[in-house]
Amino acid sequence: MKKNIVMIGIMLVLALVLIRGTKIQSVDEYYLTHMEDIQEDSETVTISIKCDTLRQPENWEKLNKQLKDEKYVPNDGVILPETTYVLRKGDTAFDILKRACQYNKISMEYNGPDTNKYSTVFIRGINHVTDYSCGELSGWMYKVNGSFPGKGPSAYKLKDKDTIEWVYTCDLGRDVGDDYYEKIKNQKNKKNGNKTDSEKQDTEKESAGEGDAK
Repeated sequence: MKKNIVMIGIMLVLALVLIRGTKIQSVDEYYLTHMEDIQEDSETVTISIKCDTLRQPENWEKLNKQLKDEKYVPNDGVILPETTYVLRKGDTAFDILKRACQYNKISMEYNGPDTNKYSTVFIRGINHVTDYSCGELSGWMYKVNGSFPGKGPSAYKLKDKDTIEWVYTCDLGRDVGDDYYEKIKNQKNKKNGNKTDSEKQDTEKESAGEGDAK
């Protein structure tokens, strides 16, 4: 009887030791530690993070003084070079950015979807470079396969072989190839009755009698 009790006690102790020594990973932790475990049948995406616009002299001049350091703004502007990671089902542009930053120990700041009317995540900062770090028109934007999606990163679902580029703009996207806000501005101008330069010239000609020749 005593032998049985002793054996049960030993087994319980061994079981506790095994449980304590076993680390149970969550799904997120598993994917974070297996981001580069790419198999033949794995779906993948490529991501990069750049802030090379800040290295342009006129922008460097405006940049917050505490950020004028290579550890925040590398000489070549590349915070994360093009890197390929495993894509899991349902991943968004935000999911991949978050995991890539965690995996590479890059700081990231963001506002949740409950903080804006678009119900999507807004990226405030990457590698301590935040929106407004280079003036009131500066901030982070992203491209997928060379185009700006025009929606928040948590609302953009990725597919196999997508390429995501995070870029820093100092001019509301114009300096990184996005003309979205320029188009919106022009639409508002037309809606409000504001005239383009060519329309103004036509009006001036009409006033001078040049537009009424018969």
